[in-house]
Amino acid sequence: MNIFTIPVPSPSSLWTTIHPGGAFNVACSFAALWALVKVLRMLRWRMKTTQLLGPPRTSLIYGVSRDLAISQDSAAIYERWTTEYGVVYMIPSVLGQTTVVLCDPRAIAHFYAGETRTYVHTPLSLALLESSIGKALIWSHGETHRRQWKALTPAFSNAAIRKLTSVFYDSAYKAKGQWDNVIESSKDDDAVIEVQDWCFGIAGFSHDFGSLDGKPASVTEVFDTFGSNEKASAVNEVFILLASVFPIILKIPSKRQNLFKKLSLTMGQISNELLIRSCREKDVRIGERGQENSIIGLLIKSEGQDTEFHMSEEEVIAQMRLLLLAGYETTSSESWALIELSRHADVQTRLREELLAFGPDPTYDQLKANLPYLDAIVHEILRLHPSVPEISRLAAADDVIPLSEPVRTASGNMTDSISIAKGTLITVSMETINRSSAIWGPHAKEFKPDRWLTEDGISGKAKEVQGHRHLLTFVDGPRTCLGKDFAIMELKTVLSVLVKNFVFEMQDGPDTPIEVARGVLPRPRVVGEDGTGVPLRIRRYE
Repeated sequence: MNIFTIPVPSPSSLWTTIHPGGAFNVACSFAALWALVKVLRMLRWRMKTTQLLGPPRTSLIYGVSRDLAISQDSAAIYERWTTEYGVVYMIPSVLGQTTVVLCDPRAIAHFYAGETRTYVHTPLSLALLESSIGKALIWSHGETHRRQWKALTPAFSNAAIRKLTSVFYDSAYKAKGQWDNVIESSKDDDAVIEVQDWCFGIAGFSHDFGSLDGKPASVTEVFDTFGSNEKASAVNEVFILLASVFPIILKIPSKRQNLFKKLSLTMGQISNELLIRSCREKDVRIGERGQENSIIGLLIKSEGQDTEFHMSEEEVIAQMRLLLLAGYETTSSESWALIELSRHADVQTRLREELLAFGPDPTYDQLKANLPYLDAIVHEILRLHPSVPEISRLAAADDVIPLSEPVRTASGNMTDSISIAKGTLITVSMETINRSSAIWGPHAKEFKPDRWLTEDGISGKAKEVQGHRHLLTFVDGPRTCLGKDFAIMELKTVLSVLVKNFVFEMQDGPDTPIEVARGVLPRPRVVGEDGTGVPLRIRRYE
């Protein structure tokens, strides 16, 4: 037989031959192939990854992930496991996955140094970021991340933030005036004010969001909706846990998906309005106060630069959406600051004395260098209450992570480094490291600003943590928060104005319980309050 003349069946005749029983066989073959690939990947992962000790799973489906998701203090859980299993350990995750948890300063420094290259966003985090914010700096990686970082850096330089200080003061004094009116109209000498309705954090845009009139801004209303319904939040937690394995779940129509669409639409509309307004002001009022002091004005200036770091209009709008989210995050820090000062009257009084003794409103340089107690309070807030409690990344390549102290492996051997295979999930809990008793000493869980004022206030172990002032609040490495100085300066400015002029107390006394409301980002909430309620009793300082 001539092999070159063998008849080849057409696709339609082939389908007729295998249909209907053949279709089932094909499906089974694909399923078997998928299972084989999974098994081979698992075998490679077990061979290439150091097998560590860790807690047993509490759920066949979720491992221990749901326990962490629903806990009001997941940092305490991570810290307990660190005590039991060592500074790095493994935890069972969703549908048989395993996550490596790093609680060692040296290991974490190595991890952060490899971000955007060796350790990258998970498919779930990429999908969530793109659907809500767009392809902004927090989403990007590799060359795109480097280019956007370089383009944005001038907007967050010392010179740029120095100009923005007056905007921060304007926002704080506008709120002061409104609070004066509220207290004036009350029957008593004080008033109960819902402080989280006053979003100082988005004031750096030089745009009236209505958030400094005590009216929730449209964008913050959408943010807060994510955590306002406890039952819905519990369902969302399960939804996100399953989506960590099957990101396609995010495409399924749901209330959460509708909220993300609404969030993206609202931020997009605000960003477009700001972009149009800022471009118009740039054309007709070059150099006038309000343009160059606005963070968005500085972004427009960066967009106009004809360099290799030029950003497109789409990228600028994505960065603006990211900054709106960052402003919401900063408001959370301001709320925590007022809560801690209300709980600790002695600290509040001492801060007020420092501010009054200083005299007039401090300048940018004076806020940075001449008010040590204010600086200590701000950094203690950032230590205890990081806006993002933890991050997870995926290893994009095999790696070896060094440790500052040896750990016992699952086989019983001791090792001072661990091997990580490509595809391994890595988690770092910034909240755990910031509050760890092993790192920060026996008073790590307490609000003690004085630790920042004495030579021995920060322990030797804490000094091993690489990050801003030995904190992981702003993470570290290539993805360190570009706006950290912006956030710190805004927090200092707002506190300097408010504490000089008002006295703050918890509505039901200093022991009023506070919980964390889970939403787009965690927010403080007085137990029993709706949404993200933090009502404080406020009176003028006479």
